[in-house]
Amino acid sequence: MLHRTALLAFALLALPAQAPSPRQTTDQLLTALKAAPTDEAAAGIEAQLRTAWQNAATPALRLLLSRGQRELGENAPSESVDSFDAALDLDPNLLEAWRGRAAARLRLGDSPGAARDLGEVLKREPRSFEAWQDLSRLAEARNDWRGALSAWQKLLELDPHTPGAQDRLKDLRRRALGESA
Repeated sequence: MLHRTALLAFALLALPAQAPSPRQTTDQLLTALKAAPTDEAAAGIEAQLRTAWQNAATPALRLLLSRGQRELGENAPSESVDSFDAALDLDPNLLEAWRGRAAARLRLGDSPGAARDLGEVLKREPRSFEAWQDLSRLAEARNDWRGALSAWQKLLELDPHTPGAQDRLKDLRRRALGESA
């Protein structure tokens, strides 16, 4: 009996480690992003996060996402909204579809709709540094300097190595609070 138990224990140890879930991978990458030692390291982690978020989609959803992005690039925001809507009908938790639709709505002049879509991203993933950056830019476009500053500060909590972050922070503080640069 002891021999059989030892063999079973050995077999369990020999099993490959279970791959982390997509959520665990995202959590690990977001933690690493916050602690990245350099701008270059942060840029690499950002790219890995974007890939992880895109890979959360099935191949059919990735096709809809790429079609929506292509339509945005071709200056066809109405069609782009339709593509992102179709993706969201299939998977309402797909962050990239919410962000894409927000960009398309913004192109159409629908700032409130874009803000709602970014809110949906943050409801599903409050650590989406890209959504916070988008919200800051959206608030800035409305001359809501305090809102832009608040969103930018949240972005910096998540991704302190955002390119141009400190210069933008100074500018937003000056505009929102009247602080000198």
